[in-house]
Amino acid sequence: MIEWINNGGTVLWLILAGGFISLTIFLERFFHLHRAQIKIDDFLNGITTNLSHGNDLEAISICNQTPGPAAHLVRTALLHRDDSKGELVKAVQQAGIREIPRLERHMNLLIILAQILPMLGLLGTVLGLLTMLAALQAGSPLAEIGDLAGGLWTALITTALGLITGIPAYAGYHFLVSRVESIALDMEQTAEEIIYFLTHPAAGGNHES
Repeated sequence: MIEWINNGGTVLWLILAGGFISLTIFLERFFHLHRAQIKIDDFLNGITTNLSHGNDLEAISICNQTPGPAAHLVRTALLHRDDSKGELVKAVQQAGIREIPRLERHMNLLIILAQILPMLGLLGTVLGLLTMLAALQAGSPLAEIGDLAGGLWTALITTALGLITGIPAYAGYHFLVSRVESIALDMEQTAEEIIYFLTHPAAGGNHES
């Protein structure tokens, strides 16, 4: 393995570095998004139950203790519950807009790496072939296979490694995008339900704290 890396040259080290960065980004985002996605129905039931019993502070405390953007939206709604409906909706929408970039943090870098890594592999291939041609020309007409092996190794290793790192990075990016979209839907559902609860008379929205 060490010999393969040495034969890969500088481009191979760049691919390894890019692969390590993409893996780090994916794992950090995966665990962050996993923690951010909660059971919306159970969470909202707990909030509305406390609000119905006049336990506003307890409801806010639940929001503070619950991770994820959905809980933050509910907390924002509770803090603006005495505002007009328009102002309440605007406050919740603005809070949601601020949360999306936090969910997508570093994901642009991940997709950039997913696109660049195979291209680096292709660059390594071209450089390896050029090395082979240079060795062939220098040894002509008595060039031996050993003189060409170095360039061939560079070409094959960098191509393979570029694909090995680039394909998972690309797949990982789209997996994370699907998780963000799922959380965004949860945020939308949560915002609609808490706003309805706070503004609909029959749901207890007229409760005075």
